[in-house]
Order: sequence, then structure tokens, then C-alpha cells
Amino acid sequence: QLRLVESGGGLVQPGGSLTLSCVASGPGLRDYAITWFRQAPGKEREGVACIRVRVGSTDYLERGGGRIIISRDNAKDTVNLQMHRLKPEDSGKYYCAARPGYCSGDETEYDDWGQGTQVTVSS
Repeated sequence: QLRLVESGGGLVQPGGSLTLSCVASGPGLRDYAITWFRQAPGKEREGVACIRVRVGSTDYLERGGGRIIISRDNAKDTVNLQMHRLKPEDSGKYYCAARPGYCSGDETEYDDWGQGTQVTVSS
């Protein structure tokens, strides 16, 4: 089981940028895929982007139009989510989650979750 801690959320104006970080710890971390999910008020949680920790391959689960970049820093056991040209509809609570093996956009396949970090895009 992994422990995941998110940070980096906040209030940002439309068109701005934000980088979220997920620090992961636990056995077998390199064999996991870590996904960022977003949950907007009144909506279901949806996958944003995923990365496989060992190989660094990525899977963008929503059409971000190139505005979103997921990356990992294995030296720091951290997965980052860079978000650019933010829109109000990007607002929500962002969670990172981990599962062994490959990426998936199905939240039911993830057992390990962080507590989330709030992102609000508003002028």
C-alpha cells in the first residue's frame, strides 16, 4: 500500500498556470501507475492524466488540448501535474491515486488515494 500526499492547489485566475505535486511512499513504488483525478462539485471524479513510475510512459485521459503535462521525478518520488491556460471548468479537488501496473481511467481500480488538493480557477 502506498501513501500519497498532494500539494500545490490554490486560487488562480483564468489563463494562469499551476503545478500540483504528489509525493508517494511505500513498497514497490516503481511498479505502480499514478493517476491524477479531478472531482468538480456535483460531478463524478474523472481521470486527468496518468504516468507509469518505472518507465515514465503517460496516458492523458481527457482532452486537455496540450494544456496539461504529467511528469515524475523518481529521485523525489514525486509525480507532478502542470496545468496551463487554466479555465474555470478546470476547478475541482484534485487527487492522485496509485495502482499496480498499467494506467487506467477507472477510479474503482485504484486502492491508494491521497487526501486531495483544491484548485479554483476564478477571476
